[in-house]
Amino acid sequence: MDYQEELASSIRSILNGRKPKLIPDITGTYSHAGVLIPLLIEEDTCKVLFTKRTDKVEHHKGQISFPGGKVDPEDKSLADTVLREAEEEIGLSREAVELLGRIDDTLTVVSNFIVHPLVGLVPADYNFTLNPFEVDSLLIVPLRLFFEKDGKWETSWSYTFEGVHYQSPAWRYKGEVIWGATARIMRNFVELFDGKLPLQPLEK
Repeated sequence: MDYQEELASSIRSILNGRKPKLIPDITGTYSHAGVLIPLLIEEDTCKVLFTKRTDKVEHHKGQISFPGGKVDPEDKSLADTVLREAEEEIGLSREAVELLGRIDDTLTVVSNFIVHPLVGLVPADYNFTLNPFEVDSLLIVPLRLFFEKDGKWETSWSYTFEGVHYQSPAWRYKGEVIWGATARIMRNFVELFDGKLPLQPLEK
């Protein structure tokens, strides 16, 4: 078993062995979105792919996000939403994605979305094509970074966005800040998988 197979097997086994925590929408006041947590394997290193949103989109302008978006009535499943949105945003064909399972729901603070995240493997050498209206650039971060305990992770961090102050978990990487719902999703990922995945230490 090579490294990619080992990692995929570990993630799939853990996610298949639990039920994701879902946020109920009893009053029907929330919108629903699906996002993909795309994992790329380069040799023996796993990395996470994020998108930086443009200033043209309706929600979360300029923020670091995952590929994904609002559930459409035509979508047959959450996986259908995630794969459709990933193809629209970054040109990732659904055939190139190996879905591994689902983690817990999270809420966006301002836009009132319940976000449903799916984890998937994507080819590291894929030729991504960015939608210029939605995606400014890609940010690829070593997965191990999110499990480090040396100060890169801040459990409460004040961030000002469009004149509003937020307290949010956050990571910094290459001049970008991963915060808000995206950071909460990654914090949940860490809680689920800490100490359970074959991850190489970061180079110091």
